[in-house]
Amino acid sequence: MSTEATSHSLTPAFDDTSLLERIKALEPQIRAAADSIEAEGCLPDDLVEALRATGLFRASWPRSMGGLELDPMTQIEVLEELSRIDGSVGWAGTFAAIGGLLASTIDPVAALELFPNPDVVPAGQYSPRGNAERVEGGYRVTGKWSFGSGCMHADVITAGCFVTVDGEVQMRDSGMPEVCSVMVPKTSVNILRDSWNVSGMRGTGSYDYTMTDVFVPAAHVSDSSYSAYHDGPLYQFPALFLFSHAPIPLGIARAALDYLYELGETKRVQPSNRLFKEQGEAHEVLARSEAALRSARAWVFEVIEDIWDTACRGEEISKQQRALFRLCLVEVSRVARDVVLRIHDVIGSTAIRSNSPIDRLLRDINVVCAHIVVQQKMYRPVGKVLFGLEVKNDPFF
Repeated sequence: MSTEATSHSLTPAFDDTSLLERIKALEPQIRAAADSIEAEGCLPDDLVEALRATGLFRASWPRSMGGLELDPMTQIEVLEELSRIDGSVGWAGTFAAIGGLLASTIDPVAALELFPNPDVVPAGQYSPRGNAERVEGGYRVTGKWSFGSGCMHADVITAGCFVTVDGEVQMRDSGMPEVCSVMVPKTSVNILRDSWNVSGMRGTGSYDYTMTDVFVPAAHVSDSSYSAYHDGPLYQFPALFLFSHAPIPLGIARAALDYLYELGETKRVQPSNRLFKEQGEAHEVLARSEAALRSARAWVFEVIEDIWDTACRGEEISKQQRALFRLCLVEVSRVARDVVLRIHDVIGSTAIRSNSPIDRLLRDINVVCAHIVVQQKMYRPVGKVLFGLEVKNDPFF
């Protein structure tokens, strides 16, 4: 289905500094904005523009359309670092960075109508929460969606829909409802700014939004197959975008370990007045946490590198590869939460202060683990596949 838009090729105006180094250079600005991000429920405009200037938003766009077309391992390293600096910025930056994978599912000419350049950011909810009534030339869309992470700084909003005709949901031969994802300019939606009241990831701006009878041209709609219009291994496995759920927990857990190292040099334990790093329980927690996190991280890269190598050879991703891919995403989230909680517990009363970094890290990682992609129940379909059974209700297995 490849129709490369080579006539619109662009050359990103970046120097030889890697994207990872450009993200690292933003750490002082991100940390200075941390309180504002938490209080305002979204990233400040100047930080969004600074992230845009690094080229982050181009990470998954095809080179033929001015993107960086980075392999998933490189993207994970960059997004892990961003999440280490700040969980909310990492979350928002991650789902902006994979925007090119979404845009690749519509014709490149139509994509340019919504995305005149690869720095344009999409946001939204892919799960079907509204109806797309099929009409001449496209669809009329109505519904309400939650978790529109980054929608305040996005330019294009996506929304998963059930396809209807005369108000009736259309069914596929498989017996499953027909679904699609529509893409519209942000001006077409109503963002509900009072809808993101949560314990963690407060700065992601994951607000609810609505549409009422909005016409969407058929060319701005992708079907449930998420097939891409571009060649290259980055676009051959539709579920690959789920790798976005790996770097965020990795970064948050690494931030918790950074904090533990810092406390080791500054916190004194009473009544001995010895440094925290001299305590046996601190030694054990540090060692176990490093082992757990490094093991989980290594497995993530092992699984994704295997999928990438298969895609580069032009071969189909096997059922077992898909299952292990989904499993590693769930497991790394659980391991990261265990690491953060273990550190939270060992540092005692230092953790309970509202200005303690570990307080926010724990709240953030709990929200990460609540996402449907990495919930504990996702172990079950993985187990079914590994036993050689079929999973019928998840299009990404």
